[in-house]
Amino acid sequence: MGEGLENEADLMPYIYSANIACGYHAGDADTMKQVIELCMQHGVNIGAHPSFADRDNFGRTPMQLPGTMVYDLITAQLATIKNIATACGARLNHVKPHGALYNMAAKDPLLAHVIAKAVKDFDPHLVYFGFSGSVMIDEAKKIGLQTANEVFADRTYQQDGTLTPRTEPNALLQDVEAVKKQVKKFVKEQRVTTVTGEEIPILADTICLHGDGVHALEFAKTIYKTLHDQ
Repeated sequence: MGEGLENEADLMPYIYSANIACGYHAGDADTMKQVIELCMQHGVNIGAHPSFADRDNFGRTPMQLPGTMVYDLITAQLATIKNIATACGARLNHVKPHGALYNMAAKDPLLAHVIAKAVKDFDPHLVYFGFSGSVMIDEAKKIGLQTANEVFADRTYQQDGTLTPRTEPNALLQDVEAVKKQVKKFVKEQRVTTVTGEEIPILADTICLHGDGVHALEFAKTIYKTLHDQ
């Protein structure tokens, strides 16, 4: 959220946690404040969504940076959004890296460790959202962070448990029934059906829905109802 789409007020009644852009891939102090205030009104957990400093590519282009630079960029973004939250009388609940930073950390233990350490050093009570079953979760647990295995309602999965790259045509789920079916399988069976039709196990502590998706509001309403009907 806070990525310039201005659909946050519509989505708020149907979510439990918000990942708020911290200004490096999108957003600014005003959008952070607006979304935090909406979260407070709706009782939604407030989360930081730090990324590479890459507004031109929406933080979705991989970058090879020294660990110290990654540590600093995470810390800076957490400090920014925490200061705004504190001024609003709120507190941060969790951290979820964005875009390419997230995807790279899910495969790179060293990068995953740097991000997790930056989060713990900043505030050891924050929950760390990481790609389900990945080294993001492993590295965060090693240093004592509370973690949440994240699954994706609106993305398709490969046979190895990774997300289908956005460069491929079938990366995004566009049908509300397909999203509903995937969410139910996450929750009831702890499994997901891959693009090849196989079912693989997956841990689902938190379900991600991208706010910039064309069907974001429709999907959010469906997921909310599906979860409440379980």
